[in-house]
Amino acid sequence: MDALLDAYSEAVAGAAERASPAVVKIETRKPGGRGRSGGSGSGFAFAPDGLTLTNSHVVQGAERVTVSLQDGRTRTATVVGDDPATDLAVLRIAGNGEDGPYPTVELGESATLRPGQVVIAIGNPYGFQYTVTAGVVSALGRSLRSQSGRLIDNVVQTDAALNPGNSGGPLLDSRGRVVGVNNAIILPAQGICFAIPIDTAKMVVSALLRDGRVKRSYLGLGGQTVRIARRIVHDLTLGENTGVLVTTVEPESPAAQAGLVDGDVIVRFNDQPVKSVDDLHRVLTEERIGVPAKLVLIRSGAVRTLPIVPAETRPKAA
Repeated sequence: MDALLDAYSEAVAGAAERASPAVVKIETRKPGGRGRSGGSGSGFAFAPDGLTLTNSHVVQGAERVTVSLQDGRTRTATVVGDDPATDLAVLRIAGNGEDGPYPTVELGESATLRPGQVVIAIGNPYGFQYTVTAGVVSALGRSLRSQSGRLIDNVVQTDAALNPGNSGGPLLDSRGRVVGVNNAIILPAQGICFAIPIDTAKMVVSALLRDGRVKRSYLGLGGQTVRIARRIVHDLTLGENTGVLVTTVEPESPAAQAGLVDGDVIVRFNDQPVKSVDDLHRVLTEERIGVPAKLVLIRSGAVRTLPIVPAETRPKAA
């Protein structure tokens, strides 16, 4: 038993030692803050020139971002791009590593994670820098709603303790490789914490470095998930008993051009069932931009099919 505990301790300590030099404390100042910090969080450098990953909510709206490294260096940072839909952001630390390359972490894979696997979190909870906690992967495939209203899929649930200030820090495997970006806790519950999977983060980082944002398609409508009456489901031979009720249609949007009106209930997008607003968000990827599609909907008790061409997302579009 002692040997097992020693091996566990060595794995946790070794992983923390390898990754902690790349973990940064992030402090932000927001407009009107009169020089006082607007908030704080964590992040980690993944490239020696200072590219750093964190949560979008940590830096959103900040007019100044400052990062502190474990080696004592303090630098300003700029936001390369952020994606509120996945709550991820990429920063670049000033100086380009001219006084020495910035320490980096190794990015692992979240697809290979298993419930019960040991994971380690590093961050700056309540300003206590380089705090290490350990636990296990409690569950996989969770969904977490971002501040933008979209669901983040395949979120990692862990009982490695997180607190305010841990947001944006790395979740590591026993070899010190990043498998998630620490994101959220549920209060007042204990031991229920979440991290954005690193596989998702890799895709978002690639898009942010290429375009400064993540491109998604949109229809230009407001909607809500509603239950469809059992009689209508039976009479119209629908496969599902829920859909998306259209509540608003933006002028000159793809939805308006397709002829959608308030009161329509969308049940399919091409061949994919649309049981909820989240289902509709999931299908509206970058690949859909400008590609003709078909919406199957219920209008006045009858099934109708409307052609539609999704456009590139506008700010705050549904």
